[in-house]
Amino acid sequence: MVKQYKDTIKAANVEISVVSTGGEDDYISLTDIARKRNPEFPADVVKNWLRNRSTIEFLGLWERMNNSDFKLVEFDQFRSEAGSNAFVLSPQKWIETTGAIGIRSKSGRYGGTFAHKDIAFEFASAISPVFKLYLIKEFQRLKEAVLLYTRVLSRNSAIFT
Repeated sequence: MVKQYKDTIKAANVEISVVSTGGEDDYISLTDIARKRNPEFPADVVKNWLRNRSTIEFLGLWERMNNSDFKLVEFDQFRSEAGSNAFVLSPQKWIETTGAIGIRSKSGRYGGTFAHKDIAFEFASAISPVFKLYLIKEFQRLKEAVLLYTRVLSRNSAIFT
């Protein structure tokens, strides 16, 4: 099991959790981002975003590019229904039905919905293009700080070995 690291960034006065394994697979909390639009019911913001046809098409493309186990037949069903008034989709249903890896969701007190950084930045666009830019800048700042910290640790361990 790969060790995960959790950190927090603050974009436009909104605290946002980031989970990383140290590589390129960083996941950012959609729940925290959604609090920018609706502090009381952020899960509703995420569900409403998932109803949008362009969102489903974006997620499907991302999954096809990054997930060899993505279920295309199930995806096509969602794509054909997306955008209609009757279409409702939760993150859990998307994940379970399609085998998606770009979004992770957990219910309960310490739960929430996290998405790969590519998807999280797209979600932030739906909240506000200005907010998206703040989020990207703060995320880059975090990654630069982690890289610097890693270099310092590497140098120090070389000195003492």
